Amino acid sequence: MISRVPLDRINWKTSVFLIGTFLLSITVVPLYLWKNGIDWFQFAFFIFMVFATGMSITLGYHRMMSHLAFKAHWSVRLFTLLFGAAAFENSAMLWCCEHRRHHKHVDGEGDPYDITKGFFHAHIGWLLFKMEAEPPFDNVADLQRDPLIAWQHKWIHPLAFGMSFLFTSAVGWAWGGAQGALAAFLLAGVARVVVVQHSTFFINSLCHTIGNRPYSTRCTARNSWFMALLTFGEGYHNYHHEFQHDYRNGVKAWQFDPTKWAIWMLSKFGLTQNLRRVASEKILLAELGETQRKVQLKLAAAEAAGSTHSLVAETIARMQEIAHEFASYRDEKMEVTRERLLELRRELNEALSNIRLLDVSGAAV
Repeated sequence: MISRVPLDRINWKTSVFLIGTFLLSITVVPLYLWKNGIDWFQFAFFIFMVFATGMSITLGYHRMMSHLAFKAHWSVRLFTLLFGAAAFENSAMLWCCEHRRHHKHVDGEGDPYDITKGFFHAHIGWLLFKMEAEPPFDNVADLQRDPLIAWQHKWIHPLAFGMSFLFTSAVGWAWGGAQGALAAFLLAGVARVVVVQHSTFFINSLCHTIGNRPYSTRCTARNSWFMALLTFGEGYHNYHHEFQHDYRNGVKAWQFDPTKWAIWMLSKFGLTQNLRRVASEKILLAELGETQRKVQLKLAAAEAAGSTHSLVAETIARMQEIAHEFASYRDEKMEVTRERLLELRRELNEALSNIRLLDVSGAAV
């Protein structure tokens, strides 16, 4: 039997907006496009608004304000506050308050979008149904002292409506009159809001469900290259939860992280400063520790199966040596060169490859 949610626990304003914009995006927007098509300006304006609002969330709300990963010129902060409001994800102060709680209580009580309560809850349910009283703003005292952030928080609803719908309609009118205003309202306004919101929501749901965990298994956060494509680099979520104050999410040269590139580029013009980075040696140590844990689990399974395969015996012996050396770096906090860490990681990866070969052949496990 499905339990009914008491009506007084439904967040009516948020629910009507989220459901209403979604329904418009899958009914009215396609109908308009089918009847009228789209010109290059309306498409370009839609892309611009996706970029401006999405980047304002990732660069502004998330990395700059929630995690203090860098500092920025007032013009950058104002831009992200204005277009962040247009994302309709509430004020920066409330967004950061809830996000800091998420990191502090991840996967447990106190986590606003706790994935252990289900995919739907983590994705959007926590917004539709407010099961508890609003939390106090006791973890954003630094943001409350910021005049720009306090101003945006006070006027968030008119700012959101004005930037998302009035601004887009005005631009559309300037380009194509009433027809252009309607097109901009539906595409750069309504449809864009839905795209940006659900891309953000998928970080809370999908990136705590699907993907790999190369840095830590202490929480459910996972890396997803696909979600990185949709969220300007936010998909490398396992790394972010392990090193949340780094201004980068994608730390590998090949990883797609436009937010990181934008922050770095702005620093070259003096618009961002004090970019915080985790030392590469510390990142490698985290990778080594997680790889070591996985290899040891595989080896334990091989030993439990009573295998006498020579490769297993050799791998166990070498793993013991690597584990001892790694423990000395970790426990004694000794200085270690990047080259030695890379060498250890290569050996661990080779050990993993050996175990995978054994899994396939059935010789050991």
